[in-house]
Amino acid sequence: MALSDFVAAVVAVLRRRPGDLLPLYLLGIAIPAIVRVVPFLALGVAYLHLSTSGRLKPIRARLADLGPPPDPNADPEAFETWASGLEPLVDQLVTPPVLALAAVSVVVSVLLFAVLSAVVAAGQLSACYGRLRDTRGILAGIDGAARFWLRFLGLFVLEVVCWAVVLGTIGIATALVAGGVSLATGSGAVAIPVVLLGAFVAFLVLLVVRALFALAPVAIVVDDAGVVASLRNVLGFVRSQPVAAAFYYVIAIGVLVGLSTITGLFSVADIVTVGSLLSALVAMPALDLLKTAIYCGYRDRLRPPEPPARSLRDEARAGLRRGWQELIAFVRTHPGAHVFAAGLGLLGFWMGWVAADPFVGTFEASITARLEGEFPPTMAANLFGNNWLVALTTAYAGVAFAIPAIVSLLFNGVSIGVVARLEADPLELAAFVVPHGLLEIPAILIASALGISVGVTTWQTWRGRVEQSELADALERAFWVLVGVGIVLAIAAVIEGFVSPYYYRLFL
Repeated sequence: MALSDFVAAVVAVLRRRPGDLLPLYLLGIAIPAIVRVVPFLALGVAYLHLSTSGRLKPIRARLADLGPPPDPNADPEAFETWASGLEPLVDQLVTPPVLALAAVSVVVSVLLFAVLSAVVAAGQLSACYGRLRDTRGILAGIDGAARFWLRFLGLFVLEVVCWAVVLGTIGIATALVAGGVSLATGSGAVAIPVVLLGAFVAFLVLLVVRALFALAPVAIVVDDAGVVASLRNVLGFVRSQPVAAAFYYVIAIGVLVGLSTITGLFSVADIVTVGSLLSALVAMPALDLLKTAIYCGYRDRLRPPEPPARSLRDEARAGLRRGWQELIAFVRTHPGAHVFAAGLGLLGFWMGWVAADPFVGTFEASITARLEGEFPPTMAANLFGNNWLVALTTAYAGVAFAIPAIVSLLFNGVSIGVVARLEADPLELAAFVVPHGLLEIPAILIASALGISVGVTTWQTWRGRVEQSELADALERAFWVLVGVGIVLAIAAVIEGFVSPYYYRLFL
């Protein structure tokens, strides 16, 4: 097959039913939201331990005695003196039970992240394979995640081992050669070229290792191969189709460099979420589809959907329209989930308000100070990206039986409650929040309710009460509802960037 056929297959899949593939990639960026439940739980247990052991009360008293921190720029010495007063608090906080809890939290978080990454990666490539054969992607992804996740995890572990062996072997060899040359010549400077050569050789070997392991997951899915067999199959593919393999590697490097460049440029403007959104919605799906299409062509199994008949602009309009319709439909058909989400949000706000009460007068928040120096267009773009990313991760993290969605909602409520309680001018904060908050807060609550709904469906599927197709329907519906949520958040971000910080000042 021609290389253009593979590109055409990728474009056809991405433009036809994006909701049947992209949810698996949004699950990928939701993994940290699932994993952070572990440290949040550990923090809660640590808080209870400190509270019941009587350590929390003297900590609060000490903070009250210290008073608010001075400006480190205006008076560095005063700030250092204030910071030194925090040292006794460390002894109160760092206890053997707290240290043990922290260690367990780190280990569990790392293991959970590795397992979830393997599960999601298996689902993503299985969905790509399904769509490239014109079958339902999410359903194929769910099946593939259950079937292949352990092999993907084994592949990840094997790659880490290979990297460690390569770095260790070349590092030891380089050190021995460099040391021998230094002893023989009596000068350490002559060892520098040896070290540079060793680093270059290590780089080349690691590049080859990464190239092989980049395609091995596709072989697992397409060939139903084991860990070692997938590497052997990839070697056969590269030998048989070197041009196609080189084409993928060149495109992959180009996409990653371009993504890094775009992310860096937006980071200069303090818009930091562009990279995550582009990666999840465009770059990673396109690269996974491309390498799967090329390997399917090698195995003569490529049967992509027909190219779309409508223009890209018409498809975008239709997608936005569908997103808005799905948003309205979800709000109407799931009132219980929204009431529950609103209740959790209020509970979190109350918890934050109560928790911050002892620190009133010690620490102070100011909306005026936070808005100082903000540029409205940059502020609006950053707010939209941050809020939509929060909505996406909250909704899809709910797939873990709704627990992460609930934790995220409580955490956001606590954060808002703390800020509100410590605000220097509550009336000014309320005046700032009201215009955009009327849209932004309901949108986040809808995303949270969506995560809870997806979690309930996951639980029912796991218990065998509903078919996997219903979970696939829930994940696809969530994608379109989140498109609608994105519309609302975009409007709220424009208001927050251009209206909220300024309108009320006319009346002061």
